[in-house]
Amino acid sequence: MGLKIIITGTTGMVGEGVMQRCLENPTVERVLAISRKPNGHQHPKLVELIHKDFTDLSAVADQLAGFDACFFCAGISSLGISKEQYEKITHDLTLAFASTLAKLNPEMTFTYVSGQGTDSSEKGRSHWARVKGKTENDLRKLPFKKVYAYRPGVMKPMEGALHVLSYYKYFAWMYPIGRKLYPNGFNTLAEVGDSMVYVSLNDNDSFILEGKEIRNTAGRLNSNL
Repeated sequence: MGLKIIITGTTGMVGEGVMQRCLENPTVERVLAISRKPNGHQHPKLVELIHKDFTDLSAVADQLAGFDACFFCAGISSLGISKEQYEKITHDLTLAFASTLAKLNPEMTFTYVSGQGTDSSEKGRSHWARVKGKTENDLRKLPFKKVYAYRPGVMKPMEGALHVLSYYKYFAWMYPIGRKLYPNGFNTLAEVGDSMVYVSLNDNDSFILEGKEIRNTAGRLNSNL
């Protein structure tokens, strides 16, 4: 039997790319994409669950049991919203969602897409970095089998993506150069998805995965296929 995976954020570039990669992976049996609106993709392995309130999953809890992993790729920018809103969406919503899954799937691996610059100490000057750090730290306290925090930098979308960030087209040409000059700051979404599958199947020493480790774990997965 293959992996059964829940993925959030599939109407955004990161979640969509991770989902696309999982659907292509022969070790993945089923993907449940939970979001507030359809993501525009169809696949024999894919089931979509439309649910508006991620802080209250009681109405759909029976559909969330029996999964091996959750790849939490939903998130927002801190620009243009209040600190209170950002904390509510980034921390409170994520913890509410994850807490429900931990009760339903205690043997689950939970991976959370955070970001480069996240502040694990929760004491730095940057508000968004402190909130992300607190979210990582609090997720680690939940009774999952394993929890990992992903901190990729610039990410290259998958081919055929429908939800590429609008500004990406202005600097996509820089990706190959940046990858050579600063390899730890650049990943493909294929690498992110493959790495998440790898850590769901295998133990990984590091709780936090950044560019090089994301690439290395993705490579280990593909060497075993």
